[in-house]
Amino acid sequence: MATAAFEEIAETFDFLDDWEDRYRHVIELGKAMPAMEPALQVPATKVEGCASQVWIMPRIEAGRFDFHGDSDALIVRGLIAILHALYSGVPVGEVGGIDAPAELRRLGLEEHLSAQRSNGLRAMVERIRLLAASA
Repeated sequence: MATAAFEEIAETFDFLDDWEDRYRHVIELGKAMPAMEPALQVPATKVEGCASQVWIMPRIEAGRFDFHGDSDALIVRGLIAILHALYSGVPVGEVGGIDAPAELRRLGLEEHLSAQRSNGLRAMVERIRLLAASA
């Protein structure tokens, strides 16, 4: 049930054999993501449970979920970009049905992220699900 943007990331990960290259790709995804307005980086948009600073601001347009996100850590910005690819454009009512852990396992992330980053990634997924459920 992944979006075309997420499938593109998964295909790129399949193509990249070395995890160093995959890590660099995650960082590049984060660098390519538009920065979040500093005015939106407030306690209400902050994701708790992340070691680094993470903010997620939802946008719902025509019944489809989207969000702005940002972090003060490059790798985490890349993880936000991956989550954006997974969830952006999905009908709001279908966001909770996306099996994010299974989709992210396709990328092999759980094997290569620190425990803190894995916990932060889970916190971001949970925040996205809560935001969509309350929309």
